[in-house]
Amino acid sequence: MIPASLFNPSPSAAILAQAAGGASPQGGPNMIVMVVLMFVMMYFIVIRPQRKRQQDHQKLMDSLAVGDHVVMNGGEHGIVTSMQEKTIKVRVAENVKIEYDRGAVASVSKSKGDGSAETAS
Repeated sequence: MIPASLFNPSPSAAILAQAAGGASPQGGPNMIVMVVLMFVMMYFIVIRPQRKRQQDHQKLMDSLAVGDHVVMNGGEHGIVTSMQEKTIKVRVAENVKIEYDRGAVASVSKSKGDGSAETAS
C-alpha cells in the first residue's frame, strides 16, 4: 500500500521545494572560462598537430620527383617513373607500373648519387 502523503505533500514540503529550486546558479562567468579553456586545449591537442602533419605531407608531395623510392599507404614499395598533376606512376616490379593518387604516398626515400638514401616521412 502506498502512503497517501506521497500524493498530497504538506505545505512545508512545497515551501522547501520553492526555496531549493529558486536559487540562481552561481558561476556563469566561471562556466564561460571553462568552455574557452576547453577549446584552447582542444586546439593544442588536436587541431594544431593535425595541421602540422598536413603541412609536412604537403612538403613531401612538393619534393616528390621521378626516380624517388616511395612507400605507399598500403605498404607497396616502388620507384616513381612519371608524375601528373594528381597522380604518379610507380614501378613496383619489373614491367609492372601502377598509377596512384599523390595523396597515397606515405614516405619518400631520396636517392643520392653516392648510393645512400635519405628518408623523409
